[in-house]
Amino acid sequence: MHKDLLYTKTHEWVRVEDEIAVIGITDFAQEQLGDITYVELPSVGDMLEAGQEMGSVESVKAASELYCPVSGEVIEVNEELESTPEKVNTDPFGEGWMLRLRLTAEPADLLSPEEYEEIAKSEH
Repeated sequence: MHKDLLYTKTHEWVRVEDEIAVIGITDFAQEQLGDITYVELPSVGDMLEAGQEMGSVESVKAASELYCPVSGEVIEVNEELESTPEKVNTDPFGEGWMLRLRLTAEPADLLSPEEYEEIAKSEH
């Protein structure tokens, strides 16, 4: 569990640095999905609200929607995931990051690492 991140109940993580948020899915989420074969992400310039659907991931087991943990403007997407979606499996907190947003509101309703760990344990 990464102690410097915040989490959502829908298994996304977010790292907030000044007004920029980096977003991905958790190790627990990628384990539950299995081998990820496709990642759909929004476009640079899109405005997203916290809780809004921001894309999806497909794996050999299932497809799953992604929900934005914070509100902001998409300033970068991880384009490498188009050709190598398996990076989400191999390094979900590093090379498997998905979006960078410029925050338009203070992050709210996010979980601490300890709170998220309890949710992940209960769903395991």
